[in-house]
Amino acid sequence: MEYIISTITKKIGIITFNNDKFRNSLSEQMLDEMLQVFDEFESKKVRVVILRSNPDARVWCAGLNIKDLPIPGLDPLPYSHPLERLLRRIELLDVPVIAMVTGSVWGGGTDLVLTCDIIIGSQYSSFAITPAKLGVPYNSKGLEHFLNILPLNIIKEMFFTAEPVKADRAYNIGLLNHLIDKEDIEDFTMQMAENMTNNSPLSIEVVKEQLNLLTDARPLTPDVFERINELRITAYTSNDYKEGVNSFIEKRKPEFTGE
Repeated sequence: MEYIISTITKKIGIITFNNDKFRNSLSEQMLDEMLQVFDEFESKKVRVVILRSNPDARVWCAGLNIKDLPIPGLDPLPYSHPLERLLRRIELLDVPVIAMVTGSVWGGGTDLVLTCDIIIGSQYSSFAITPAKLGVPYNSKGLEHFLNILPLNIIKEMFFTAEPVKADRAYNIGLLNHLIDKEDIEDFTMQMAENMTNNSPLSIEVVKEQLNLLTDARPLTPDVFERINELRITAYTSNDYKEGVNSFIEKRKPEFTGE
């Protein structure tokens, strides 16, 4: 593996992001490596999975690698995208997945964190969702991940401003299960994971799937589905999307026109 390190200890599978040079951005190769490791963990019957960065990484995850976004006119987050496949893998995994976050998280990285079952952060954690900085239309499943955890007004603020939510506030609004000093977070997270391994794996599996089914029970009429699809197409075929991607690559402030 080039971009992650995987280990198993005491029935706990640990995935460590190991691409600090590029701020652990979610390239297609890194996402594919994570999917492979989840398959390995499942075959070896781990009881808990922990996602983490290297201890000194200031950025836990910078989100999707901008260079992997398709040209304007194509859906940037289709159902088959490796990130979408990874998020479904985490959601449908039989065992709990814990995000141990000790740095800043951006864009699709925040979606990744919110898809995990439990989120533990340190004082250096922060969370930003940034599609508005690129003109990217976020997909409905990603929005559902936010709706399952956060109040609607908080979600709107995060998406509309694209500004980071710092650790204290993230804990106060319920984004974090626990806010732990960075010096203690690894021991705390491992102790929680070990406690889970002592409980009934079947009970945990059944409860997790039930909760997934209940939170997914938001039926959409065909009319609503078609309207959502039309809205997203309007955005990812727009000049704003093209300008957002180009300005990011050229390291300049975007000039959005709403067209």
